[in-house]
Amino acid sequence: MSTQMQPKTATVKGPEARFTGDVYFNAYYAGEEPSRTRLNLVRFTPGAHTAWHRHAVGQTLHVTEGLGYVQSRDEELIVLHPGDTVYTPPGEWHWHGATAENFMCHLALWESPGTGEPETEWGDLLTDDEYPAN
Repeated sequence: MSTQMQPKTATVKGPEARFTGDVYFNAYYAGEEPSRTRLNLVRFTPGAHTAWHRHAVGQTLHVTEGLGYVQSRDEELIVLHPGDTVYTPPGEWHWHGATAENFMCHLALWESPGTGEPETEWGDLLTDDEYPAN
């Protein structure tokens, strides 16, 4: 058994096609069959956030520090605080990121579907009207 929690990869900056603002992540774990679990540590600078996206098998986020948001399409905005854990069901379009005035860091946990379909499908970047004004 391995108990080390070290990044599988170096810190990577999130691409502009998928993120607004500066977002950095480390891939901590990518399970090998039969495990399909993925675990990333994601750091959002103030105002940074993901584009709309969905996960084939859902996603769990656990906030480790800062303040942020998560929102599913046509649902209410949820404010995230350290210690909060939220789950987005399979196929549900959503976005998440930092508030305009705070950093936010979370662990992202999801699974590969194991069927050859993409783990994550990326959509459009948020419009200025979709990201909450403070």
